[in-house]
Amino acid sequence: MKALWVAILVAALLAVGTAMACVPDLDGGVVTWNVPAGQSATLLVIPDGSGASFTEARGANGMLTNATVTLTLVNSCGELIGFPQEDMWLESEDQGLVLCAGGSTADHATDQNGQSTWTVPLKAGGHSQAACRVVVNGTALPGSSALPLHFNSPDLNGDRVVSLTDIPLFAAAFHGPYAFAADLHFDGNINLTDIPLLAQAMGARCP
Repeated sequence: MKALWVAILVAALLAVGTAMACVPDLDGGVVTWNVPAGQSATLLVIPDGSGASFTEARGANGMLTNATVTLTLVNSCGELIGFPQEDMWLESEDQGLVLCAGGSTADHATDQNGQSTWTVPLKAGGHSQAACRVVVNGTALPGSSALPLHFNSPDLNGDRVVSLTDIPLFAAAFHGPYAFAADLHFDGNINLTDIPLLAQAMGARCP
């Protein structure tokens, strides 16, 4: 009986040791982006997740562009398979992208190649023209994960609900100097193409 317990203990210790060795190597993580180097993209986000998918982002010229983000994770064991999606998310460096709970997590756990993606619409409000970072286990990946991916939303005040309080902010931008936050259709102008996006999202809030 004692020998059995020793064997069980040894097996448990070996399993723990293997798990500890197979944590993500953040320095080895690789972020790739479909947008050509040197160009930016803007994504419309809505708190209830009814905004644009990453394949429907807009480039600096206002044209549709595929802004899909792909993360590849590795560790001492090779490609990191099955890493939980809830432990990978996106953040704006200035915190202007205001997230709902789990609002920017990856699409799925890492696959057989150690990869996950961001393609589905985010659940968020606010706006940001700062760099976007890929975050793993609460730590932003170094260097290559800083993306010129920007965000705007009909939730202009960033309280995670689209309501009447956002209308005066939009109206001020519509009749005043250009404001990125109100350029919901994102074409460099605040005009009649932006109004339906605000109206359609009215009442949207975090799930």
